[in-house]
Amino acid sequence: MTLDTPLHQLGLAEAARLIASGKITSEALVSACLARIAERETVVQAWSSIDPDYALAQARGCDTGPSRGPLHGVPIGVKDVLDTYDMPTEMGSPIYKGLRPAWDASCVALARAAGAVILGKTVTCEFAGMAPGATTNPHDASRTPGGSSSGSGAAVADFMVPLAFGTQTGGSVLRPAAFCGVMGYKPTFGTFNRAGVKFAAESLDTIGLIARDLEDLALMRAVLTNSEAVAPAMPQAQLRIGVCQTYLWHKAEPGARAALERAASAAREAGAHVEDFVLPPPFSELTATREILNNVERARSLAYEWTHHRSAISPALTRSIELGLATTDQQYRAALRVAEWCRLELDTLFGAFDVLLTPSANGEAPEGIAYAGDPSFQGLWTLLHVPTISLPAGRGPNRMPVGVQMIAPRYGDHKLLDAAHWLIARAGVHGLME
Repeated sequence: MTLDTPLHQLGLAEAARLIASGKITSEALVSACLARIAERETVVQAWSSIDPDYALAQARGCDTGPSRGPLHGVPIGVKDVLDTYDMPTEMGSPIYKGLRPAWDASCVALARAAGAVILGKTVTCEFAGMAPGATTNPHDASRTPGGSSSGSGAAVADFMVPLAFGTQTGGSVLRPAAFCGVMGYKPTFGTFNRAGVKFAAESLDTIGLIARDLEDLALMRAVLTNSEAVAPAMPQAQLRIGVCQTYLWHKAEPGARAALERAASAAREAGAHVEDFVLPPPFSELTATREILNNVERARSLAYEWTHHRSAISPALTRSIELGLATTDQQYRAALRVAEWCRLELDTLFGAFDVLLTPSANGEAPEGIAYAGDPSFQGLWTLLHVPTISLPAGRGPNRMPVGVQMIAPRYGDHKLLDAAHWLIARAGVHGLME
């Protein structure tokens, strides 16, 4: 990026550097993002709450005060299941219309302490679940942006904000990233503190990030983990990549299949050791296992809402809660055991590989916005608690974005980001290739 680049198109890290050097101001950057929102929001509808005057006041405060940290003066978006003390947190539900918590979620507080401007709250599916809001895909307003981090994916893809927080219980960070043609990162389970998030399913929920640049993901990860901000680097040894079609391959559409084959071929030609990776038979139970855990834990998390506001809960979420309530504790504990066995087994299977490549989603974003897409290609890895990232990898038959998903072993997040950097820089897997 250069100063010739429109300010609203700057990435998080580049914008932070330019503000720190005095080449741009936070107010100018935030103003540019707000102008983009004013231009496009009637179509994209990515924001559930935004106050331009308050955003500009935050920016002016950054410009007139000392630097607070590595995000000083840079705007970010916050998915509306994460609490903010100065903005409504409505969780995509009429039950919480106008709710104003007295605190920030941990990730919001840490970003704010590092100098970030909280631009606004982004649209979420109801309780980070299955019932979408009004957000559309920036590439085609007749299609879904994915969910449940709908607004975060759309806002970043449409250059309204450089980075936004999401959450993932099934595929709620990676699917919007894939459908909108940007990057989505779900860290190892538990990496980012979840205080201040409205739980969907507590054994699955993971706070994640959506951005347009890998360095931006690494920078925000450093802020949230109190670690040194180190840009992704080239792996020192030959990268070992397992190409994993998974037991869901029959659901993969032509665009997803072509993207995976393209990425694997490019990686092989660039010098990686690439071979097929097959999940053992017990892993084929993971989609059903995740559904059991999701339904039971949603029913428990939403016990108050179910008891007092049942009529305000969508039919899709109602069905999930009913299934959860009908599941015995014995069935729930059996599902937990399946998940833990597969996690331990995957730790062993990863011995021959640094990372895996698999489809980010089953294909392009579906038509219509009433359905946010199939979460199964992301959900099995969410259940396994491994770090994953979706990278843009071209367009499908309908000229909509498709992505590839890269996966590393649990706690191998640095390895994941380095491998993604290699795939982009050496193999050329990045962007909406024509």
